[in-house]
Amino acid sequence: MTTVSKADSVSNPYGGSAVGPRPLVDPRVWPQIAQVPGGMKVAAAAPVADFLFRRAVARLQVRVAMPDGEVIGAGSADAPLMTVYRPHDFAARVGDSGLIGFGEAYMAGDWDAADLTAVLEVFARRMASLIPKSLQRLRGLYIPKPPRSERNTTKNTRSNISRHYDLSNDLFELFLDETMTYSSALFAESGDDDSEELADAQRRKIDRLLDRAGVGEGTRVLEIGTGWGELAIRAAARGATVRSVTLSTEQQELARKRCAAAGCGDRIQIDLLDYRLVDGEYDAIVSVEMIEAVGHQYWATYFETIDALLAPGGRVALQAITMPHDRMLATRNTYTWVHKYIFPGGFLPSVRAIEEVTEQSTSLRVRERLSMGDHYARTLAQWDRRFREYRSEAEELGFDEVFARMWHFYLCYSEAGFRSGYLDVQQIVLDRRDNR
Repeated sequence: MTTVSKADSVSNPYGGSAVGPRPLVDPRVWPQIAQVPGGMKVAAAAPVADFLFRRAVARLQVRVAMPDGEVIGAGSADAPLMTVYRPHDFAARVGDSGLIGFGEAYMAGDWDAADLTAVLEVFARRMASLIPKSLQRLRGLYIPKPPRSERNTTKNTRSNISRHYDLSNDLFELFLDETMTYSSALFAESGDDDSEELADAQRRKIDRLLDRAGVGEGTRVLEIGTGWGELAIRAAARGATVRSVTLSTEQQELARKRCAAAGCGDRIQIDLLDYRLVDGEYDAIVSVEMIEAVGHQYWATYFETIDALLAPGGRVALQAITMPHDRMLATRNTYTWVHKYIFPGGFLPSVRAIEEVTEQSTSLRVRERLSMGDHYARTLAQWDRRFREYRSEAEELGFDEVFARMWHFYLCYSEAGFRSGYLDVQQIVLDRRDNR
């Protein structure tokens, strides 16, 4: 249910009347969504933000409908449509905090889109050039930096992880498949054919990683980042013994239950433990989309730890979301909407960064890579569809309308990144063979 005022009702040039989808906002939960930023800084920055936004969309294949009937953007009639309901509030939020404000404006209902992924994909394709280069050089003076309290020290990391993964097992069960796998699937066919069950595609992804890591009867496996236990279960079913570490109490609890229900709890140990504190020796080390939570300051520590734990002749199989190297360098000290609302302390590496840090800090070398970006786009689309189908159930769990808009934005934002090619996901195999 939404609340609107007469001021929210505007003329829609594409038929009928548009009512801004202003959600009910609890200011105790969402103080920065409930309150439109103001003050001298915003008064100066909002007109600049409006100008830069209009300048950007004038070169993009998108349409932007304003409440006075104006339509801007270079898109044709069938281009994705973004509707701005409250231009003043939209400009104030963007002017106050850039792309963080862009996402917050969506959460607040200042703008909307029937096909949010399509709109965001247009922006993602031109991410590096949306802001003039002359102004990009000033980003360090304007764009906020990640707070030190969110750096992934051994003291902070558990808090960062819990803010996402300890939201609620019941919430994740709403939109994940039966394997409870929260990472990119690997589909048998390319394209957008949804005939294959997501659970089967998730098992294919896991099995490929286990194959590449050489997991079989008697293998000692370390999994860094448990998820909800599916990889550990499938490794144990091969006859391996598994030690899996996580910093999420919710994940540990459910993963242990799932492992016991699968009849392999005696071969799986799930510890609430930072990866830096793991001991022992392992024939195979597997980590699925966990490096994104490490933080660039600790990539060397992450791989040095893996190197120290890997037995002679062992192999490492990672699945990692990656971004272009130049964009990684440009944004590594930038605080983003994703940091603020989804993954505090997170940062995506580039393939080059992974290769360089392993060469400089370890005896490990990258031997094989598989690019799977299109598969992640399909995975995210299915998650988003299921989340929207079960939105009322999410509300019953206590996740309000602002959260629902935030989660929808997060899933579509991510899907757009993969569809545009700005993001990719890789399965990467490393070992210690002589580099000859």
